[in-house]
Amino acid sequence: MSVGILLITHEGIGNALLSVTTRLLRNLPLACEAFEVPFDGDPDTLLPQASAALRRVDGGHGVLVLTDLYGATPSNLAARLSRLGTPVRRVSALSLPMLLRVMNYADLELEALPAVAAAGSRNGVIHDDA
Repeated sequence: MSVGILLITHEGIGNALLSVTTRLLRNLPLACEAFEVPFDGDPDTLLPQASAALRRVDGGHGVLVLTDLYGATPSNLAARLSRLGTPVRRVSALSLPMLLRVMNYADLELEALPAVAAAGSRNGVIHDDA
C-alpha cells in the first residue's frame, strides 16, 4: 500500500507535467494521474469524475493532491475532494521540480509528503545572472 498522487490542474498542465516526469523517471514509484479542469468547467459536474480519479490512485494510504493555482477552480475542487472520506493533503503551485521531488520520496507517509512537495518547488527556483 502507498500514497497516491493526483494532479488537479487547468487544461494542458497536469498531463504535460506527468508526461515529462514519466519520461525522466521511466517508472513512476507512486500511482499518479492528472485530472485537468476545463476553463469553463462546473465544479459540481466535475466532482464525481475527480472523485473517481482520486479512488484510482489511492493505494490505501491516502492521496496527495497537487494543484496549479491556489484559489482557482482546480484547487477548490481538490478542497471538496478532501471532504469525501479519503485522507487527502493538498499542495498548490505545482511544478516539475515539485512532482519529481515527491516521486523521489515515494516511501514517505501522506503526512510528510506536503513538506517534501513544497521543498521541491522552493529548491527548484534558482536565480541566476547568466
